[in-house]
Amino acid sequence: MARLDPAVAAVRAAVRATLASLALRPGDLVLVACSGGADSLALAAALAHEASRVGRSVRSRGFAVRASAVVVDHGLQAGSSDVADVAAARCRALGLDPVEVRRVAVTGAGGPEAAARDARYAALDAAAAASGAVAVLLGHTLDDQAEQVLLGLARGSGARSLAGMPAARGVYRRPLLGLRRSQTRAACHALGLRWWDDPTNDLSVPGPPPVPGGAAAATPLRTRVRHEVLPLLEEVLGPGTVEALARSAAHLRDDADALDAQAAALLAAARTDAGAGLALDVGLLEAAPAAVRRRALRAAAIAVGAPARALGTRHVDALDALVVGWRGQGSAGLPSGASAARACGTLFLHRGPDAAPSTPPHRTPEE
Repeated sequence: MARLDPAVAAVRAAVRATLASLALRPGDLVLVACSGGADSLALAAALAHEASRVGRSVRSRGFAVRASAVVVDHGLQAGSSDVADVAAARCRALGLDPVEVRRVAVTGAGGPEAAARDARYAALDAAAAASGAVAVLLGHTLDDQAEQVLLGLARGSGARSLAGMPAARGVYRRPLLGLRRSQTRAACHALGLRWWDDPTNDLSVPGPPPVPGGAAAATPLRTRVRHEVLPLLEEVLGPGTVEALARSAAHLRDDADALDAQAAALLAAARTDAGAGLALDVGLLEAAPAAVRRRALRAAAIAVGAPARALGTRHVDALDALVVGWRGQGSAGLPSGASAARACGTLFLHRGPDAAPSTPPHRTPEE
């Protein structure tokens, strides 16, 4: 028997562990998001291999789950439709079925990267709901995690952003967060899989022209972090920098989870009846540790429709000042027209005319 390539084995083991954590039943559907790049293509190949072997640990002959794929075409580059179709064909050749291409319109605030991300997740949410998928696998790697931590640090973000991407949230799973990007490429090489390099993600690959009539896009910040910042850090600080950044993210995620739980409890305890808005007992908020109180205030702003992506430190600062820096100041404005004001020992938060739904986000803006 030929020896299994180590990179292929590593990717399959990561997918196997993720599938085992899902407590799958015969006939369940697992969906993989595949762009055609090395990370998602290696992930798709591993899912196709492992899906038929899910039940071996509990039944002598095992049972199979269904493995499917969705390719999102953002339409931001000339020829993107062809790229998506090729990625879909490669997924079908791996044995994934059905394979769907979803074409999206990238619009909205926050810049092209943020708008593309929102459109992509909306398409994946819709695909998961339509297919009844129990999980959607995403191809983010350890390198992506390190880049995410550096971007959060540069933006002056809090612990939740510095905690990077979670391995699991809602229907989404990221099996490859413990593997390097070099391993997914090596796995594709070993399996004879040809992948597509997105020119916006690689400074060394000449990119195709933009969609006719569109302006040439600037190099994404994440790409510069990948090709300029991280290599410099590893040169100065030595090998292992990427792994260290990912470990820091894991530790911060544990801390952020604990603080978020305390903040949710504080918010629940401080709430009083406010009709259509939200009213919070200032005394309870003021007595809480700052890290917990500020998280509770941010969650309160989201609850009255302030979009999480638009909610910045200055907004939370203004809310916090109404609690611990009260000098009779007027109301604090929040995104989407929401507002907050203090009266009679109570902090009142009101929904604005453009308020977002009050459901909590299933991911951080960076994910």
